[in-house]
Amino acid sequence: MLNPDEEVRLYTTVAQRDRYENLATLFGIIVSLDYLERAYVRDSITQAQYAPACVRLLAQYKTIIKLVADVVESVEGFMAEYNMDYPAAAHRLRVGVPATVEHSAEQGLETGKCVAETTQNFITFMDGLKLQLRAKDQLHPMLTELMSGYSRFKGSAEWEGRGKLVGWLITLNQMKASDEISEEQSRQLLFDLDNAYNEFFRSLSSSSGR
Repeated sequence: MLNPDEEVRLYTTVAQRDRYENLATLFGIIVSLDYLERAYVRDSITQAQYAPACVRLLAQYKTIIKLVADVVESVEGFMAEYNMDYPAAAHRLRVGVPATVEHSAEQGLETGKCVAETTQNFITFMDGLKLQLRAKDQLHPMLTELMSGYSRFKGSAEWEGRGKLVGWLITLNQMKASDEISEEQSRQLLFDLDNAYNEFFRSLSSSSGR
């Protein structure tokens, strides 16, 4: 018979205990990320406070999701199973980068250093594709770095290329680290990058001519 005074244990082995603790950690990261997103939208925290906190939570998520891969097929399924209604967190996990990267922060930092760094990031990424880099773990860090600089420029939210690059960020973020894009996808990505690169420089030229 069950003893009502006896503590019910969810696990009987160390492995089972670790699994439940990892699932609890994943749950906590999702909740924390949702609160962070809402705080940022409401201007309760600044961009300088939001960005590093978001990057840290996304990094923690990427680590913990690997540890529970045997029981969690997808974060969407996990959230549905535990009735987690956190749409802001779900969107941020799907995109994989902070809102300051996804959307233009309108900071207007068109300094020579920022222009040079963004230009180099464009060239490095396009050269990587030409050298047949195809895996998510090769491409995603380069695109994230590119978008982090790209988003600093005032008016970038209106650039046509921005939406295309954000779309590629989402596509890569939803792939496994070892997954590769196809040859057709690589050609399309290179085409979109080239257009965004040209648009970036046209904007700089028009700004300097004012």
